Amino acid sequence: MKLVHTIEEVRGISRAAKREGKKLGLVPTMGALHEGHLSLVRAAKTKSDIVAVSIFVNPTQFGPKEDFSRYPRTLEKDFELLEREGVDLVFAPSAEEMYPKGESPSKLQSGRPLQAPSLTWVTVEELSDRLCGKSRPGHFRGVATVVAKLFNIVEPDVAFFGQKDAAQVAVIKRVVQDLNIPVQIEVCPIVREPDGLALSSRNAYLSSDERKMALVLHASLQRAQKLFDDGERDAAKIRASAKQAFVWQPAVKLDYFEIVDSDTLEPVGEIDKPALVAVAALVGNTRLIDNILLEP
Repeated sequence: MKLVHTIEEVRGISRAAKREGKKLGLVPTMGALHEGHLSLVRAAKTKSDIVAVSIFVNPTQFGPKEDFSRYPRTLEKDFELLEREGVDLVFAPSAEEMYPKGESPSKLQSGRPLQAPSLTWVTVEELSDRLCGKSRPGHFRGVATVVAKLFNIVEPDVAFFGQKDAAQVAVIKRVVQDLNIPVQIEVCPIVREPDGLALSSRNAYLSSDERKMALVLHASLQRAQKLFDDGERDAAKIRASAKQAFVWQPAVKLDYFEIVDSDTLEPVGEIDKPALVAVAALVGNTRLIDNILLEP
């Protein structure tokens, strides 16, 4: 496994692989790797000749009051896990390497206004203001910008993302489509704990009591799934019933529970085609997300 920190190095390796006719798969991450990330790596290994993983805690997708400074950073452990999985290349740049205009990470956080010359942003209009984008202004602008940069730097043939970040996936797909970026997007299933909690790097923040309370996210989605399986197709009725799960767990603060089109993230009325059921909530000081797909 080769570990590189500069754009020049990773581009050299990527382009050499392309000259040899090899297919390059990229798994973009912010590190603090868990089984969910590793499932993406394994998917990449089945569909790529060379697997690259990026590890970069991207400051532009965090607001000024969010957890950028305390976001888990476990680089040594991450490298060990990736080497064990047989990853070929790890790209772990600094903020200064990715954003070379001299801005500090704190100034780059998406909630802070930047002067026009400071950074070129990739903004997906409308889509970026839905679901997490509504409660985290600027978040998807930061995601779209850094992913576009990674695609331009690494030049992968295929990139792998988790279904847990479904809204992020919708934004990235739109970026690829609208900017004609020649990369295939593969979306892999959510990986869960045995009790249903979706794996997340932020789960490390939870106390034992909060860990139990966090199960309400999955419980609400299960209620939605059951209603749908029983024949209900009215999204408003499913949404209202599923949200009742949070009444029984008042310590968890619901951000949103929505049923939307998985591509546009617009609310749906009657579920007559695949729909995304997405939930976000604050458990203690930790914001968690989860989702399922309802398929008629």
